[in-house]
Amino acid sequence: MRYKYPRTPHLPWSLGATSDDLRQGNTRLFEGKAVIVTEKMDGENTTLYSDYLHARSIDSRYHPSRAWVKSLQGKIGYQIPRGWRICGENLYARHSIEYSNLKSFFLAFSVWNERNICLSWQDTQLFLKQLGLASPKVLYSGLWCETQIRQIKLDLHKQEGYVVRLADSFSYEDFAQSVAKWVRADHVTTDTHWMHSEVVPNSLVSQGE
Repeated sequence: MRYKYPRTPHLPWSLGATSDDLRQGNTRLFEGKAVIVTEKMDGENTTLYSDYLHARSIDSRYHPSRAWVKSLQGKIGYQIPRGWRICGENLYARHSIEYSNLKSFFLAFSVWNERNICLSWQDTQLFLKQLGLASPKVLYSGLWCETQIRQIKLDLHKQEGYVVRLADSFSYEDFAQSVAKWVRADHVTTDTHWMHSEVVPNSLVSQGE
């Protein structure tokens, strides 16, 4: 079974929300719960299975920017249990933000099991470590505190935003009540969609030093 990654609702104070975007109007659903806030990366949402991968569209076609992550799936696919999937950001190609010190061209942010349950953040990290996969930078970890999360400092020339998720596991059906994002204003800064432009690779930390 293949699953399209759900649309992530914007937090009420997100600057980059448009009229077509989903909005999370009630943050009280996070109150009293442990959350993880990670940096939102400017790449292409990508899902890896034991025998397949796709971008947000399940029937994604070939694009040269996907060659690296396709090779990665070929190397680690046998370690992904049947029915499980890993979701993350394919950062090989530069979009609006140029990255010069990435830990990897694929940063994973969630792992889903055969029951379509997103693993807790702790279990996610344990599983990703076994596969040698990295995750986006954690900006906050602890009980939901809107005041502190609103005060997260970002370099808006180099960072697109942040994503909040429950630290505990949650079901696919509860995604919209478990994950939300803040995005900078005018986060798309290029005139031409990146897929129709020449592929310009980002750089890994070892390449940027």
